Amino acid sequence: MGDIVENLDELEEYEDEMDVVPEVVAIEKLSVIMPVYNEETPVAEAIDCSLSVDIGDVDIELIVVNDGSNDGTRAILDSMDGTRPNMRIVHHDGNRGKGAAIRTGLPLATGTMVIIEDADLELDPNEYIDLITPIIDGRADVVFGSRFRGTIENMRWANRLANRILSFVASILYRTWITDEATCYKVTRTEVLRSLDLQCTGFEFCSEVTAKVLRNGYRYMEIPVYYRGREVHHGKKIRAWDGMDAIFTLIKYRFVK
Repeated sequence: MGDIVENLDELEEYEDEMDVVPEVVAIEKLSVIMPVYNEETPVAEAIDCSLSVDIGDVDIELIVVNDGSNDGTRAILDSMDGTRPNMRIVHHDGNRGKGAAIRTGLPLATGTMVIIEDADLELDPNEYIDLITPIIDGRADVVFGSRFRGTIENMRWANRLANRILSFVASILYRTWITDEATCYKVTRTEVLRSLDLQCTGFEFCSEVTAKVLRNGYRYMEIPVYYRGREVHHGKKIRAWDGMDAIFTLIKYRFVK
């Protein structure tokens, strides 16, 4: 029947005790969303690298979204399905674009934080711990892994120039200073990314996130990361017209609510 209260004074003390909410210690969890399109060579290694990284007490889950690959990627993923803990694989029937794949994976995320990880091994999952720490510590809502504050290997001059232009445009439009708006490594609190109401389907995902994060006043930080680029003949997919889409997206979300 519970505690017996003998008089009014005891009743008041009892009610005061019932108003005390016990402290809840949040257990952090990182959801890694990996969009994949025609990456039969690196995909298995990329998956294992993401799942094996040590980020202390933070749990990791990996959500792989195969965006209609037409090489051997699907067969490799099917062979890995159920063989790795904390991994979920989803297939698109056709190629919808990187942004669409990320939007498919986002509702499946159960972590407190989300990071985007390409399957191309251009970035190093061992950087996760540095990227998530400012969010865990309460110093930022969003963290960008800046290649231009870190180390870059094998980035073509045209790509380097395009990235610089995108960052400059974002900085001017949103009255801040950002060195790498197009970085893949964007880490957010899950509720922040979901609140952005993403509309992207392609590579403009990066610019849409950057624009809406800056426009909405979320606290962001840049953390240096190591980047090792690859060439088109090795599978790199971004093209010049994707840069034009990115600039248009930055402009659009500066003026369209």
